[in-house]
Amino acid sequence: MTMFRLRRRLLLLSLISPFFLFSDAHGEVRPPPPVSEMNAIQAAVIGLVEGLTEYLPVSSTGHIILAQRSMGIGFDPNDKASREAAGAFAICIQLGAILAVLGIFFGHIKSMVLGVFGRDEDGRRLLINIAIGMLPAIVIGLALNDLIKEHLFGLWPTVGAWFCGGLAILVIDRRYKTRRESDAGMTLAELGWKGALLIGLMQCIAMWPGTSRSLVTILGGLFVGLKLRESVIFSFILGMATLSAATAYDGFRHGGLMLDIYGPVSLGIGMLTALISAIVAVKWMVAYLNKHGMAIFGYYRIVLALVVAALLMTGTLAA
Repeated sequence: MTMFRLRRRLLLLSLISPFFLFSDAHGEVRPPPPVSEMNAIQAAVIGLVEGLTEYLPVSSTGHIILAQRSMGIGFDPNDKASREAAGAFAICIQLGAILAVLGIFFGHIKSMVLGVFGRDEDGRRLLINIAIGMLPAIVIGLALNDLIKEHLFGLWPTVGAWFCGGLAILVIDRRYKTRRESDAGMTLAELGWKGALLIGLMQCIAMWPGTSRSLVTILGGLFVGLKLRESVIFSFILGMATLSAATAYDGFRHGGLMLDIYGPVSLGIGMLTALISAIVAVKWMVAYLNKHGMAIFGYYRIVLALVVAALLMTGTLAA
């Protein structure tokens, strides 16, 4: 089976899985009851979803919210501790996805480290641009983190972001098709601080669940003139740095509560599955985008938004 067919089947599975998760022995579709525990299979599923979607332009946060709702995890309005623990778990297992990018793009990471010591000028420039790109997310994230989680971490806001993002991908993919096919544009070494700052500002849009951090940063890279491949690499390394900060912040705030409720074994399983699936997803995406562009992700987001909206309107899913 080719990697493309495998990925296509995984995407299809994520579309139809809610029907199985909500079906009882008689085939009747029903929403799951809220739960305050997590077993190994649930931890592995959430880790798999995180790894497969973190760096694809489909929104890992939106998919994790969907997966958690599907299993009744973290949405009980009367259990704040459970909600906070579920949110912290979803963020802390990002460490697996972080390690995946660290390994795949180790050459760029090494170049940045050498740049610190003045031994690699391109690496030093990339490190500075990554730091500049992180600043908006740090400032806005610290200021609005609680407000965003309170009002936007639901499925209806996520569905809206999925749908609008899907349309945006289809429009922009067509616009930049010529550049992708001709391999025109800047390299990372040519990216200036203003371009890095603009990409960082666009990354803040992804604080709305369902938008996708990788989507807006890749599009931001294209907008400032990067080649598609260079834009993807910058997006992934910027994502690794931003996710590291977010993981440390949420781990510090809610890590103890998360471990009390779910335990270290579930966290370890989630991180491991996120690591393995992120390696597969990142390698596949880099190869795929260079040949085919992003249109497939636009169609996927639109179809997923319509399916989840139908589940919400029929009461199958809890918003």
